[in-house]
Amino acid sequence: MADRARPLGRAGRLGVGAGALVLAATLGPLAAVLAQAGAFSALGPADWAALRFTVLQALISACLSVALAVPLARALARRRFFGRGALITLLGAPFILPVIVAVLGLIAVFGRAGIVNMALAAVGLPGVSIYGMHGVILAHVFLNLPLATRLILQGWLAIPSERFRLAASLGMGPADVQRRLEWPMLRDVGPGVLMAIFLICLTSFAVALTLGGGPRATTLELAIYQAFRFDFDLGRAAALGVAQFALCALAAGVALGLSAPAGLGAGLDRVPMRWDSGGALLRVQDGMLLVLSALFLMAPLAMVIARGVPMIWDLPTPVWWAALRSVVLAVAVSVLTLGLALVLATAIVRLGPRTLGRGLETAGMLTLAASPLVMGTGLFLMLQPWVAPPRLALPVTGLVNALMSLPFVLRIILPALRDSERDFGRLADSLGLTGLARLRWLTLPRLRRPLGFAAGLTAALSIGDLGVIALFADTDAATLPMQVLRLMGAYRTDQAAGAAVVLMALALALFWICDQRGRAGAEL
Repeated sequence: MADRARPLGRAGRLGVGAGALVLAATLGPLAAVLAQAGAFSALGPADWAALRFTVLQALISACLSVALAVPLARALARRRFFGRGALITLLGAPFILPVIVAVLGLIAVFGRAGIVNMALAAVGLPGVSIYGMHGVILAHVFLNLPLATRLILQGWLAIPSERFRLAASLGMGPADVQRRLEWPMLRDVGPGVLMAIFLICLTSFAVALTLGGGPRATTLELAIYQAFRFDFDLGRAAALGVAQFALCALAAGVALGLSAPAGLGAGLDRVPMRWDSGGALLRVQDGMLLVLSALFLMAPLAMVIARGVPMIWDLPTPVWWAALRSVVLAVAVSVLTLGLALVLATAIVRLGPRTLGRGLETAGMLTLAASPLVMGTGLFLMLQPWVAPPRLALPVTGLVNALMSLPFVLRIILPALRDSERDFGRLADSLGLTGLARLRWLTLPRLRRPLGFAAGLTAALSIGDLGVIALFADTDAATLPMQVLRLMGAYRTDQAAGAAVVLMALALALFWICDQRGRAGAEL
């Protein structure tokens, strides 16, 4: 059975230890900030308004992202065409890009002087504004639609091809296939995807800072930043951090309670043949959906590239050193995150439906609930008596990035690991496969594709992060996103655009290399 519980064993004990470390690294910094402040500060009317806005925009953004991702992932799952692999990789570009680069691209398309308002003015129609709640939601859908699509696509590809063959032999049409095969998969995958995107939007910072348009569009993370940066009110920052953490914990618990195993059984890993998608109307529908989605996601990136490419060769030397530092940090974060996620996921699957197993899964997902700014500040407060903060800027940034990426990696590999253990776990037990032998001959081969995707996603997110590093890093520890920020602050906008193009190219390259290595020998 998929959820059978087994003895804790060495893998379970390692997982419990890893879960305890994750909880300590998540809650410890918050406790350090609170200890420094002495007590929580009372939340004012502006803080409660930020809480309401955060929940509303996160709910709308997550629902829109998942609702649009379902038909897009279905179109990609049932169509085979030239350049499909490249399109899948490019559709992931917005999410893995630095948020500030994506926002600049959206402003170039939807801003006051953007191509959309220019086209509206040309035909005599009033322009649109990208600032305010609708701008925040637009940016979140732009950033998270690719992630939702890739996560749901993994679920579609996990449906054994033999099930589609059986459905065709029984004369099932598209509606029957959707009800019997696709809906059970979405019931299993959908809540986790919705939760992950909801948590991302709850902790939004850069989007609200650039597109919020004022106090009426302030998120909790932006309010925490203001409490640190302008007021240095650690008590208020700690109270806001606890409110955000509790909100995300509630969302995680709801999603875990809604998910249910699809129960589609094992297959022979053949490429799925979709006999239910041969109609002309369905082909036109899927084609239009793919084209419109590609235009929506690629147009802002094209605007950034057009402006920044001519300036690449004029970038100063510190930018290139920062690029090297960012690549090394991203690779290290990817290795750390994958190792931690594998240990946790193995223990979660081994423990099955036990309370401890559910607790470990919740602990792994709740790292996304914590504020990166609170985590970074708390870690520096804890280490300050022994080491100067600038010397630890890169290691602390790497640790925070690894913890913030852990929920995505767990959500990617857990369904595949559960399927592997459900389908082949008893056979492996009967053959005496345990420990490293089981990892080598069963786990890693069956998880190659999701692990490659997870590694690429983690590396790309890390290389584009601009959070903790900006608090204490000096010139010698600056990463490429920080250099872009400094160029923008010095009004060297053209060079900032060139550095942004380099950053975008590195993020895409890391993602593509890892993703392709994972997909080697298996067609998507």
